[in-house]
Amino acid sequence: MLRLRRQQWIEMVAHGLDCLPEEACGLLVGRPDGSIEAFRPCTNTDRSARTYAIDGREILRVERDLDASGNGLEVVGVMHTHTHTDAYPSPTDVERAALLASWHFLIVSLRHPEPVARSYRISDGEVAEERIELVVR
Repeated sequence: MLRLRRQQWIEMVAHGLDCLPEEACGLLVGRPDGSIEAFRPCTNTDRSARTYAIDGREILRVERDLDASGNGLEVVGVMHTHTHTDAYPSPTDVERAALLASWHFLIVSLRHPEPVARSYRISDGEVAEERIELVVR
């Protein structure tokens, strides 16, 4: 299960809308149990409306900041938008997830006026949807 706060959801959708017509992406910072404590917007280095990529140096920078903070938080997943399709992993998403099997993959579809989010675990090419709990606090 992925747990995120309303404010994080608002930040993710705003980042997605700001990046249109390209896909947006960012890192989910939290705890291994799926509790998300922060969203870190990232640059889509693919600069594409159909795919996304995050520069490895940007991920390392966030991980180093988290290590230095000593608060026990870590990068536990990634969020990206789909601008023209539903919130389901594309074949490219599944292929690129191969090295990140422990991560949560949150996809926000901006296909319709009301954004839709779905979260997945992807391992060995298998896609399993997980529940999203929106925490109001």
